[in-house]
Amino acid sequence: MDSAHPGPRARPRIPGLLPFIAILIVLGCSRDQLLVRRGPISLPADGRVHPLATVSRPNHRTLRAPSISAASPQLLIAPQADDVIALLVRSPVLPGSAQLHFSWREHRYTLNVRYVEDDADSRRDGLPDALHLHSPEDRAAFRAWFDALAEQEAALPDDKLPPEIDDCAALLRFAYREALVQHDDRWLAAQADPGRFAPLVSVTQYQYPRTALGLNLFRVAPGSFTSADLTSGAFAQFADAHALLSLNTYRVSRDIRNALPGDLLFFRQLEQNSQYHSMVVAGAHADWVIYHTGPIGKQKGEIRRVSTEDLLRHPDTRWRPVPGNTNFLGVYRWNLLHDGD
Repeated sequence: MDSAHPGPRARPRIPGLLPFIAILIVLGCSRDQLLVRRGPISLPADGRVHPLATVSRPNHRTLRAPSISAASPQLLIAPQADDVIALLVRSPVLPGSAQLHFSWREHRYTLNVRYVEDDADSRRDGLPDALHLHSPEDRAAFRAWFDALAEQEAALPDDKLPPEIDDCAALLRFAYREALVQHDDRWLAAQADPGRFAPLVSVTQYQYPRTALGLNLFRVAPGSFTSADLTSGAFAQFADAHALLSLNTYRVSRDIRNALPGDLLFFRQLEQNSQYHSMVVAGAHADWVIYHTGPIGKQKGEIRRVSTEDLLRHPDTRWRPVPGNTNFLGVYRWNLLHDGD
């Protein structure tokens, strides 16, 4: 009797094993969640970037920044080591609270944070820290908008100028305020030359009038900033040339070669009714100045745009921006740009 040749020995089947392994895998994955170490729950509403938390995986396993997705735009992701990621947040400039969300793999995490009123004036220049533009990108954006707005007004016929622009200080106030607004489609549509602004990126830290000062952007009373200034009349929507010079800007040089686009030139002419006069430094190479003459006799005056070379050769030496001219007060810069120095 022939016997069958034995084949390979079959492995015993355990019907319930595979589902059991799958359950272990799922449970193991669910345990691989991030360890979140919180920083402070309350932060100053100062527009600065603050550390909020660090995240890591159990047992110091590698954690890559691209694997974390921030669902809240204020939340910034910064690697600290191969296994630790820092979560940073840019504070708003107005008090309030927020829930910040981020995701890793299939997990979603929420961080609660409260922003508290902050009256710090680190520069002691009278402007709260929340109004200083803290990032280089925002400072560059403000300069670009301020310059472009002055250029637009200089290109308009006199009868097309905004009625508020009636002297040199009014031109500065207008360009300063409009450089900080939300430049949305509606704003662009209202401009005489919207294409001029197409390449520009707006300031992100805040948009006027949602600022720590509300509508009152300009300091009109001396002193360092305190919270009492918000209701004491220390800030206003209007400021004359002297207030802009002494309370809202700081001098960087008496040499015009150190001026940047968006800086200001100030002069003092004692024999005139309005003693203080201002000009905007404009152009990609800071080689132009733009200013409003103010009333000339019975005329309402006009905006002029001249090259700095022509200004340096002005027939009336009182208007030459040179160190030897005692009427020239110097090159000034807005206080909100002070963090860049």
